[in-house]
Amino acid sequence: MQEQWLQWNRKATWVLCVLTILGVLTALPIGADRWKEQNTSKHVEVVLNYRDLLRVAAYKTHPQQYVHDELAKVKAAGISSMAVFETSLTELSWAGHLSIYSSAGAMQLQGKPLKDDENYTYILFSTDKEEAIYRPIIEATFRVWDIPAASWEFDGSKGMILQTPMEDALLKSMEPDPGALQMIKDAGLNIVPRLSDRIPFNAEEVDKLMASYEEMGIDRILFDGDAVKGYGDNAELHSLNAFANILNKHGIGIVTIENSNPQKGLATLSNLTHYNVVRLLSLSDANANTMKPEEITDRFHLAAKDRSIRMFYINVSPVSKLAKSSIVDPMQNIYDTMQNKGGVLDKMHDLGLTVDRAQPFKYESPPAWHKPLKAVTALGAVAIIALLISMYIPGVAIPVFALGLIGSAGLYVVSKSVFEQGLALGAAISAPTLAVIWAIRRVRAHTIGNRRAVSGTVDNARTNDGSMRWIFTGLGAGRRFTMALTLFVVTSIISLSGIAFIVGLLNNITYQLVLEQFRGVSLLHLAPIALVAIYLFLYTGESVIGNIRKLLSMQITVLWVAIAAVLGVMALYYLSRTGNAGTASSAELVFRNVLENTFGVRPRTKEFLLSHPLFFLGLFLALRYRAAWVLFIVGTIGQLSMVDTFAHIHTPIPISLIRDVLGLVLGLIIGLVLIGVWQLGEGAWKRWAPRIAQTKQGSKSGA
Repeated sequence: MQEQWLQWNRKATWVLCVLTILGVLTALPIGADRWKEQNTSKHVEVVLNYRDLLRVAAYKTHPQQYVHDELAKVKAAGISSMAVFETSLTELSWAGHLSIYSSAGAMQLQGKPLKDDENYTYILFSTDKEEAIYRPIIEATFRVWDIPAASWEFDGSKGMILQTPMEDALLKSMEPDPGALQMIKDAGLNIVPRLSDRIPFNAEEVDKLMASYEEMGIDRILFDGDAVKGYGDNAELHSLNAFANILNKHGIGIVTIENSNPQKGLATLSNLTHYNVVRLLSLSDANANTMKPEEITDRFHLAAKDRSIRMFYINVSPVSKLAKSSIVDPMQNIYDTMQNKGGVLDKMHDLGLTVDRAQPFKYESPPAWHKPLKAVTALGAVAIIALLISMYIPGVAIPVFALGLIGSAGLYVVSKSVFEQGLALGAAISAPTLAVIWAIRRVRAHTIGNRRAVSGTVDNARTNDGSMRWIFTGLGAGRRFTMALTLFVVTSIISLSGIAFIVGLLNNITYQLVLEQFRGVSLLHLAPIALVAIYLFLYTGESVIGNIRKLLSMQITVLWVAIAAVLGVMALYYLSRTGNAGTASSAELVFRNVLENTFGVRPRTKEFLLSHPLFFLGLFLALRYRAAWVLFIVGTIGQLSMVDTFAHIHTPIPISLIRDVLGLVLGLIIGLVLIGVWQLGEGAWKRWAPRIAQTKQGSKSGA
């Protein structure tokens, strides 16, 4: 009965392999659709923060003239748009439209004593024209907050009294400054309004505002704060639906900001606007001041090429320079970044991108044929996970696959997103792990031999005296090289199959826009390494139980504790360097730029400089030296890294493919060099070791 079950299980294993291959094949047309979609946006937009420009102007001798002149320079530099926030009394005062006083300041201005028990805000408009434009906006804003407003005049200038402390009045947001909007429009620049959720939502007022934006040619808005407009009132007013309908009516899209938590309500609003969304990269005012033009250019270039960024947002600020005894700003640095030879304009042109208004990737609902293909891909993911488990628990392929199907069905009902991400993560872990296990088994078959079915002992595992065999003879260097090359290629192909499951299962545009993220990537970085190490130490000896007993019976020494500590630190460093949160030294950044400029696409350093070469060398050495098997663990890093490259779903598929292929080719070349160095060293050792031994022996005899 047991033998019959094992036969059925072996047949089931072949069926699971076939299902895995089918899953890979069905993912290909889904990936092709994503590839096509990623080529639909060819415009990038460079946006300057208008509020920051006003802050810089506040330190100039003639602020208003400075802003007027600077807008012309901005346009000439190739910056296409200005971001305009909801205005405030502070910003209107910066722009010179009005002056603000507290009760004490107003009384001092008029030469009157301070009124008893009064703490109001006084406003004086610069001209009658400013008063006609901004009084209605101010009155409407403070009416919403139930703050009374009254007229006030001083020395022939018209003004207002707001019955609230100045500190409170300065916090109230108002609709974007219409005077600023008109000035920017007259300068030939596009406008990107920044709206917040700080103003209570009023569908009628928002519709009027969006209609005015459409009339001005505005086609995209950016949100300010931690929530989209209408989020706070959504439970009561269903304001997100209303706002989305208004945006769709006027053809206005939205923006998501990279390297920040998605603003509350953004995912919902994106869906309701049919993903009329572009991704934005922000340059901080500190970086605008300190980074060189070529450094900023490289950052923008990589973001557009590797991360599908289509909008760049530049912040600026005035800085006090004691060494120069003056206040400086980064405006010329930004202009040089845009206009220098090899600057942003040139780099975007080289990528086939035009600096203009940002365009979203064209999104269409997935065609009907995606669904059955995706179902087969999901089936293949369950199959490859079952194959991995059966490597560690023989004879369970059938029940594990059945349980996987039941669990997947349950996950799909509970949460489609969790279902897709769970299977994608499981398959992404399984593929490189199975690939390296396959390589271990092939090396084992060519060295110590396969297990005997009856006795459970291992051929060629021990020497005649019963000690463990550490050196295997019988294969020449040439034969070992061709075998190592074949094993390296086949192992990599098996690992690359995991890519198909990420591409096929996580093809939703929400992942490309980073509105939804692929969870568990840290587990992908560690699990294959740990699983390969377990297999290597427990499943390549005489028996798993025997190996466990040996490990448990080992004496723990200070050396072992030190080794464990070092490995722990290495693991923490490895994790710190993974994902977008990883940091790099200045020297490494220079090296990365060299790679980028040389190949056009930067291969992953840990692949071509570390893991792939050592894996290739390890395969060559493992066919002769048992100790070299430990290099399979290092090799796992490169195999999983190739799959992890595609976990960055916002990166265009061709870029990820080129990155993986470059890593493999360069890794093979460096590995070939390492093998050559090893052979030379081994040859020299074989030649000189006997002479050294004879010399030592002669010295002892003479003594």
